[in-house]
Amino acid sequence: MSSKAYIKGSLTAVILKLLEDNGRMYGYEITKKVKESSRGGMRINEAALYPALHKLVSEGLLETESEIADGRVRKYYSLTKKGKKQTSLEIDALKEAIASLSLILNPKTSNG
Repeated sequence: MSSKAYIKGSLTAVILKLLEDNGRMYGYEITKKVKESSRGGMRINEAALYPALHKLVSEGLLETESEIADGRVRKYYSLTKKGKKQTSLEIDALKEAIASLSLILNPKTSNG
């Protein structure tokens, strides 16, 4: 299994966290920030990003606002009140999963 599958499973948490930290962002900006923040270790392509963004909008976690930039319409995404609450739940769940995996992958460093 490639690392892409693990990244796909954490995509919701990543998107929500980026929007929590940066306020509002447009799609390309999100892909750039993921690549930059992970020092190139994580990349999200548009084929994965936009369906995830649309799903989060339909769930009421994100809202959109369109603006014209450089003669083009740019859609910005930001967290709703419900999205802000969900962000902390998603981050906590991801941290818990990472901690559990760490225990399995590094049994000699665990206390137990």
